[in-house]
Amino acid sequence: MTNKRRILVTSALPYANGPLHLGHLLEHIQTDIWVRYQRARGHECHYVCADDTHGTAIMLKAEQQGISSEQLIEKIHAEHSQDFNDFLISHDNYYSTHSEENKTYSEEIYLQLYKKGFIAEREITQAFDPEKQLFLADRYIKGTCPKCRAVDQYGDNCEVCGATYSPVDLIDPFSTISGAKPVDKQSVHYFFKLPEFKAFLEQWLTNENLQSSVTNKLGEWLEAGLQEWDISRDAPYFGFEIPNAPGKFFYVWLDAPIGYMASFKNYCENNPKAKDLDFDDFWQKDQAAKQGTELYHFIGKDIINFHGLFWPAMLHACDLRLPSAIFAHGFVMINGEKMSKSRGTFIMARTYLEHFKPEYLRYFFASKLSDGIDDIDLNLEDFVQKVNSDLVGKLVNIASRCAGFITKRFDNTLAATLPNPQLHNDFIRESEAIGNAYEQREFAKAMRLIMALADRANQYIDEQQPWVVAKQEGRDEELQAICTQGICAFATLITYLKPVLPELASNAEAFLNTDLNWDSLEQSLCGSKINKFKPLLGRIDNDSVEKMLGSVKPVEAKKPATKKQKKSVPEDNSIADEIEFDDFAKVDLRVAKIVKAEHVEGADKLLKLTLDLGGEQRTVFSGIKAAYSPEDLEGKLTVMIANLKPRKMRFGMSEGMVLAAGPGGENIYLLEPHQGAAAGMRIK
Repeated sequence: MTNKRRILVTSALPYANGPLHLGHLLEHIQTDIWVRYQRARGHECHYVCADDTHGTAIMLKAEQQGISSEQLIEKIHAEHSQDFNDFLISHDNYYSTHSEENKTYSEEIYLQLYKKGFIAEREITQAFDPEKQLFLADRYIKGTCPKCRAVDQYGDNCEVCGATYSPVDLIDPFSTISGAKPVDKQSVHYFFKLPEFKAFLEQWLTNENLQSSVTNKLGEWLEAGLQEWDISRDAPYFGFEIPNAPGKFFYVWLDAPIGYMASFKNYCENNPKAKDLDFDDFWQKDQAAKQGTELYHFIGKDIINFHGLFWPAMLHACDLRLPSAIFAHGFVMINGEKMSKSRGTFIMARTYLEHFKPEYLRYFFASKLSDGIDDIDLNLEDFVQKVNSDLVGKLVNIASRCAGFITKRFDNTLAATLPNPQLHNDFIRESEAIGNAYEQREFAKAMRLIMALADRANQYIDEQQPWVVAKQEGRDEELQAICTQGICAFATLITYLKPVLPELASNAEAFLNTDLNWDSLEQSLCGSKINKFKPLLGRIDNDSVEKMLGSVKPVEAKKPATKKQKKSVPEDNSIADEIEFDDFAKVDLRVAKIVKAEHVEGADKLLKLTLDLGGEQRTVFSGIKAAYSPEDLEGKLTVMIANLKPRKMRFGMSEGMVLAAGPGGENIYLLEPHQGAAAGMRIK
């Protein structure tokens, strides 16, 4: 046993404006498996989280439902807690950012930053909804793209042509909340002076515990130049008011990570299990170093900047301890595509639980997870096959093939010795490799190693054929020994899988009449009594998957309020303003072959396309990610504007535009030339 470690672990805080979905579960299952492994090895490991409860979205959602923001977050908290509990997530404390502890720490941290000169104050101009009397974030403004004139585009990016811009550049902008035309309005805001921490952050990025992809992404932001971070919002806003600044509130991302501290503080002071815990051992810089405590954040790759730049800079400025590491992961895909409400594949946690056991998903995610940030594809056919093959056909099958003989013929008593001790030793020898895989979050590797052992156990049973031995006189002792070997192998496998399958492990322990612990792996069950075997898991089928998907109702995209909007641009099937033929004749339309298509890291809507124009290659960024997967595009022919002036985007230079039709989002279709067309051919 290695020295006992003292570890605090967090998952990112789910936003309290709706139910949990499978994306939330990917993160919390990954975290929970790691936490359970640490506990299994005898380490002191605490796991806290909370609902993220502040912001304009919460306020507007509550208003829509005719309840207060407090009532909304209380209702959502109960739903989230139940879902996590039913998925066997072992939070020590699941709290809320709308708490006295979080208010206290947010104010203390802000005031320290202010006194140390790390807060700037200046007037800015923002879009303002004159009807709602509310300042508007970019996502609450829509209009017509100033580049390609596509309608109904958000205030910062066009989903059709991929252009990035400011909301003030939109044609006929309108508030998605009221439909009113935004006006410019000045307001004093408060900023965290992030650029002053560049040298510190460069040093922070040398942290060997950070994933290389995370380090590279954070390094890109540093290289591009850090900007001061706006940490204030104007009333009306649901959140904590900034001290000595009436009508100004902390931006939700200021107090959200501080919620980790608040949840742990609440746990220390209110949970009997934590009565001997000292909060400062885990959060005060000097004390944490002296105590050797560790802090880990599990997050999605979309919030790396907040956790990897803003958060450590604030902690450093306030002499608080830094995270030991930040572990980022990818998104959940369904059958190779992003979860989609319109396609009926946006699966909520509760929807899944109404059709399947939680451990099926826990195991499937574990079988796919590595220490990287690649997306996880929940291919539902693969899901059914893996559950039936691995959990039922391999794992549980070992016990079911052997237990009946032990019960009927030997009064539930296992043999005193194993017929093949070397096989048992081989199983134990794998504990180091499996443990290292868990530690490094290489769960897929751990599952492969465990299932390889399950194959060996089944092979042993196949070779020894206990069902044949049972029919032959004078071989009872041999039969008992063979089945004992199988039961002991099953016990070892369950011990290894306990972090992933805690409920199955508990039921297996009841069957085996013992507690299974990693540190007692070498102790066999020989000579002990077991209980009668009861089925532990059942097979699933594709019909159950279809029933689950059938219960997910496709949701049509909501149309924003437009009652005050006067359109001068095409909408739906209306015709745009007329142009002269000479204008159209300037457009050079060419057939292009998509040689390569790839995701753009940091861009939610763009794909990077490498296009062949018949000997010449171009790079084009196109806002079609919601409609197409890169692998579906490569090799296809499409149509592009070849003489469009190259445009520098945040992600690189875009050297043209591909043509597409449709209302946008997932419902957009690239133009394809007629059969017989070839790359580079001009369209006349």
